Amino acid sequence: MSAEPVEKDLNHDIAIAKADNPVMVPGRRDFLQYRELGVTKASEGKIRAQITSASEGLSEETGWHVHLCEGQFVYMLSGWVDLEFAGGCVERIGPGDSVYIPGNTPHNETATSDSFELLEVSIPADMGTVPCDPPD
Repeated sequence: MSAEPVEKDLNHDIAIAKADNPVMVPGRRDFLQYRELGVTKASEGKIRAQITSASEGLSEETGWHVHLCEGQFVYMLSGWVDLEFAGGCVERIGPGDSVYIPGNTPHNETATSDSFELLEVSIPADMGTVPCDPPD
C-alpha cells in the first residue's frame, strides 16, 4: 500500500528559521527578547511561533491579564516560569514542560528563573494582551 502524495497549498510558504541567523522582533514586554520563526508570514497570520528569552529574571509579577486569541501554547526550553490561574492554582513550568492557555483565560506570571527560553505558539498570530482583574 502506498501513501498518497500530499499537495502543497501554493498560497502558503514554507518557513525555515536558522539559529545562526535569528530574526529578532519587538514583543509584548521590553525586558524579553523575541525571535520570530517565520510562521506568521508563512501562515498569513493564522499562527505565530516565537522563541522568547530572558537574560534576567522577572523583577515583579506581570499582573493579571488575558490574551485576545484562540489559544496560546508554551513549551519551556530552559529555565522556568511560575504561572497563576483562577482558584489560586500556581504551576511551575520547567524544561520540557508545556502549557496550553485558551484565549481570554486570566493568568499572571509571578516569578521566573534568572534566565529562561521558551517556544510560544499562538492562534492567530496577532495576539493582543489586556490587563484584567484577578479572578475570584
